[in-house]
Amino acid sequence: MAADTGYLATRVVHTYTQRGLTVATCESLTAGLVAGTLATVPGASKVLRGGLVTYATDVKSGLAGVDAGLLEAVGAVDAEVALQMARGARRACEADVAVACTGVAGPDAQDGKPVGTVFIAVVTEDDESVCEHAFEGDRAAIRQQTVDVCCEALLRITSCGVSLNPVEDDL
Repeated sequence: MAADTGYLATRVVHTYTQRGLTVATCESLTAGLVAGTLATVPGASKVLRGGLVTYATDVKSGLAGVDAGLLEAVGAVDAEVALQMARGARRACEADVAVACTGVAGPDAQDGKPVGTVFIAVVTEDDESVCEHAFEGDRAAIRQQTVDVCCEALLRITSCGVSLNPVEDDL
């Protein structure tokens, strides 16, 4: 785990604990690394409700409730798919906030999307946001960048109230 990742995860757990918020994850390309990273922080059990690992496309539909027709039409690497994954995790884990990620870690493109394309969505009861990212590096680097940005997204909503609009700031 990168030093920044540990710092970000610690900030998520401490901030969510202070605010009395819970979090859930739905992960594809990271296969549980976001939830696993949060769980390394002492006290994570106060905020981390659980996570869904939906690595296979059909599991996104079956476990997270992503519309099967959407998956057939656009594939698994899509903004709306990420949003539906986050909604499904929030619902399934009964959490205040959910983060989801779906993308292409490589080595090959998927669904017409190049390696490094990642969609990260965050949802609350009142708001939702999704951002597309173009990460660089090898498979491990893309997955690590995804974990870091998921943690940043979870922090961003606490620093901006409940607004999930992407903001450029120093975390």
